[in-house]
Amino acid sequence: MIYKYLLNKTRSLRCSKGLLSNFEVMSRNRLCCSYIQGQSPEPRVREYFYYIDHQGMLFLDDTKIKNFTSCFKDKQFLVFFFRRLRLNNTGRYSQDFPFVSLCGRERNFIRCDDLPIVFTHIIEKIDTTHEITDEQFSYGHAGELLTVPFEPRKIFMNPATGRVYHPAPTLAGGIGLVKSSLAIEFSSYFSFDNGEEHGPTQFLWRNMKYDLDTKWYKDKSLKLSYKL
Repeated sequence: MIYKYLLNKTRSLRCSKGLLSNFEVMSRNRLCCSYIQGQSPEPRVREYFYYIDHQGMLFLDDTKIKNFTSCFKDKQFLVFFFRRLRLNNTGRYSQDFPFVSLCGRERNFIRCDDLPIVFTHIIEKIDTTHEITDEQFSYGHAGELLTVPFEPRKIFMNPATGRVYHPAPTLAGGIGLVKSSLAIEFSSYFSFDNGEEHGPTQFLWRNMKYDLDTKWYKDKSLKLSYKL
């Protein structure tokens, strides 16, 4: 499924280069790895390489100009891709592409600006009395097709970076980034009982004040080797 979709996508995005073009990943001016989109390291196996930015948009990693025009937008494809996303334990490219989405014999390696799961907006379910009965946190730019329950008590802000995080699907590491525009909105609802240098202690949401759980993310960040 992903291979057929990518054939059309890569032809339109990279027709001047061709599908099999060598690309090198650089980190701080250091060569990390080299790959060819669609390479076949063994019979009947294909490998592709992706990048997810801090807004949660998905791109082919070697796309030169990464913006809304060049990102993947087909929701069914995004659902298929993100539901298979997990930590890269394949033994291939794990240092530079710490996540992977497996589809049969296709290996889709992923690197990201921060984390691969990026929450973009809250979806409210409203009953006949116009009361909010449920809130789901949407990620992956797939609307209501990709969500987790919104947990106000588990909003976490890293005081060193100002970035905000929330629990994510376990397979994807259990922690996701909140899109910057939404994080800015959330920041106005934080209380800092211990000073801003120590991060928020409470979160006001829907007229309810929640004492924040400040420990849930620690085992997640340790597993991901991220220092949040």
